Amino acid sequence: MVELRKDVEFTGPVVTGFTPQGYKIGDRRFEQGLLISPEQAMDWPGARLDQLDLAGILSSLNLSPPPEFLLLGSGPSMQQPPSSFRREVEAAGMGLEVMDSRAAARTWGVLRAEERWIVGAFLPIG
Repeated sequence: MVELRKDVEFTGPVVTGFTPQGYKIGDRRFEQGLLISPEQAMDWPGARLDQLDLAGILSSLNLSPPPEFLLLGSGPSMQQPPSSFRREVEAAGMGLEVMDSRAAARTWGVLRAEERWIVGAFLPIG
């Protein structure tokens, strides 16, 4: 397991390490995918790139005000989501940043240290 150093004080959940399949936040493990906001982190079971559902992600995280953008971790390698999902995110007035899930989890910490109001949806790593 890889542990990440925490040099900055964060508010809200931040990925502190990786497991073979997923993520670690404090002592909690997320092996099936992770939904994360500045206020909470939760399992994202059954998460698949070809079945992304923005309404489901946003309603699960229930963030107010709406986030600036969605940070999407596409799994073990960087893959683009379906164009219909990209259009759905744009129609919601949000930006979309896509990268492999490890990079997305690390980027989450950087963006939260900047106090960016974002949400993350990270597919399993393995």
